[in-house]
Amino acid sequence: VQLVESGGGLVQPGGSLRLSCAASGFTFSSYIMRWYRQAPGKERELVAAITSSSRDTYYADSVKGRFTISRDNARNTVYLQMNSLKPEDTAVYYCNAWKLGYDYWGQGTQVTVSS
Repeated sequence: VQLVESGGGLVQPGGSLRLSCAASGFTFSSYIMRWYRQAPGKERELVAAITSSSRDTYYADSVKGRFTISRDNARNTVYLQMNSLKPEDTAVYYCNAWKLGYDYWGQGTQVTVSS
């Protein structure tokens, strides 16, 4: 099982980034996919989630209206489009695949928002 995040980096406030998470080794289309983040000295928090069919999505209040989660089950990939980035969005972003009895994590990708 692998979840490999990419797309992180340094961006100025107000800028955009698109994170990708490529999955392999399990039936991607059966899993709820989530993006979490963890800033230095803070607990890991759920940022966004999407159901297996993309019918339903969830966003933390702090990112609602700025971030968009999507998935491509044909490519076994989940995305997080991040717009209007703020310094407080700086964190390591983690991809997570979940269904009852199974819970997989990626290694994380650093997002830094700074001028």
